[in-house]
Amino acid sequence: MIAPVTAHCQRMFTLMGRIPDALLLLFTRIAVGHIFWASGQTKVEGWALSDSAVELFRSEYRLPLIPPEIAATMAATMEHVLPLMLLIGLGTRFAALGLFGMTLVIQLFVYPEAWWVHAMWFSALAWIIAKGGGALSLDHLLVRRMGSAHP
Repeated sequence: MIAPVTAHCQRMFTLMGRIPDALLLLFTRIAVGHIFWASGQTKVEGWALSDSAVELFRSEYRLPLIPPEIAATMAATMEHVLPLMLLIGLGTRFAALGLFGMTLVIQLFVYPEAWWVHAMWFSALAWIIAKGGGALSLDHLLVRRMGSAHP
């Protein structure tokens, strides 16, 4: 009775092990990018920074050393540009590193009690930083065209 179950589990594990890293990296890039993109969308009205975003940085986030107007502008810009870079896989490691830094600031200064959410973001971003964009990225295409070894 146990042998068929064990054999079935082994086949399933083998099948799961064949999922290409490139596909997993693409899904991870899309998922984590969406989190930050959605946050960035709450900070703008059309193409302009919203007054509510500045007020949020002034009254709730209260980052040290950075005026709320500058912090809100920086966050909104990074939350739009870096997720797009992740999506297309251009400068993927740098984009992930930027979002990793943002997450660190959020964890340390804004919502330290949400460590369990940030731990998931850190994990996904660390994997992207370590592996790059994968074969389904512009980084990979550019590296192949330029003949370099590391995307």
